[in-house]
Amino acid sequence: MRTLLTVLLFGLIALACLPVLPAAQQTVPDSGRVKESDHYVPPPAWKSVEIGDFYFRRKDYRGALSRYQEAAKDDPDYAPAYLALGKVYEKMGKKPEALAAYHKYLDTLPSQKQADEATDVHKAIRRLDRDLRKEPQHSHAAPPSDARK
Repeated sequence: MRTLLTVLLFGLIALACLPVLPAAQQTVPDSGRVKESDHYVPPPAWKSVEIGDFYFRRKDYRGALSRYQEAAKDDPDYAPAYLALGKVYEKMGKKPEALAAYHKYLDTLPSQKQADEATDVHKAIRRLDRDLRKEPQHSHAAPPSDARK
């Protein structure tokens, strides 16, 4: 009997000494699953743009690009994400992508009046259109038949 009490006492002491699981590892009662609230929740689009702006100011354009893309993916109607994408694509020399982002920005603005008043964006679009027209078009066509031997 004394041995049984000793074993039970040591068992209780051992249980009391076990560490408590952090919240991320606790399970929902009776389900055996990790709580849904413990999964990664991306920041709202406005916060992703704000974080992207932080990277942009430090000239970390790849970091900024990923945050702006995340914002546009998470909220496709959030116009500032496309404006930011246009700016970072321009800095990266990706003119066609910048042009598309600026057009998407104008399309996602809540009113035509706001789109019409976005003069800086219209200037950027005209500049990019002009630059893209000046760039030589690389032809991937096959060489003339007499050049092949």
